[in-house]
Amino acid sequence: MEIPVAKPEPLAEASDSCKQAPRPRGRPRVFDREQALETAMRLFWCRGYEATSLSELTAAMGIAAPSLYAAFGSKEQLFRAALARYIDGYRCNGGRVLADESMSTRQAFEAFFEAITQSFVESEQRSGCMLIAAEAGGLPAELREELARYRSALENQFVLRIERGMRVGDLPADTDAAALAKFLTALTQGLSIQARDGATTEQLAQIVRIAMRAWPSA
Repeated sequence: MEIPVAKPEPLAEASDSCKQAPRPRGRPRVFDREQALETAMRLFWCRGYEATSLSELTAAMGIAAPSLYAAFGSKEQLFRAALARYIDGYRCNGGRVLADESMSTRQAFEAFFEAITQSFVESEQRSGCMLIAAEAGGLPAELREELARYRSALENQFVLRIERGMRVGDLPADTDAAALAKFLTALTQGLSIQARDGATTEQLAQIVRIAMRAWPSA
């Protein structure tokens, strides 16, 4: 949907150091909804839900408040759309690695952790995982529940991959798939926090190597 709005600032300027970009002036023009959503996602990811004001969102996205409401409905609905966009990006990266059946179960998880740690460190503000970082941002109860559902879905994906490994002999038949999945989920969350606090790629990789020593032997 194309909506006449003020000319947007470039994405790099909008997300730089999580600062509010000045509202552009000039003739109205059509804005790119996907680009605006990407900008909003990065701002929410960096600052959290509560700390990101509507004025910061409209300035960064290069749109007026009425245009934001027309395109997305509300700040809460915009956050939901931004979160869905983040999840889609995850599915194209870490999720695809986990689904690769050409690798052993252990290899798939090692590749998964390599992919996500790289994304944590290379993100512009080192914000870690949005599903984890957003929790500290003063979310309304409904959004907290939605985040919990996304995290539960990730853990369930871990369970399914582990159970497949048990069926094909990668893992012992008596492996507690649910417990191992929770351990790997905790590792994911810990890596996100460490990355947010400034850990290097090598430091994160070392954490993964130590954690994988607990991997069950077939």
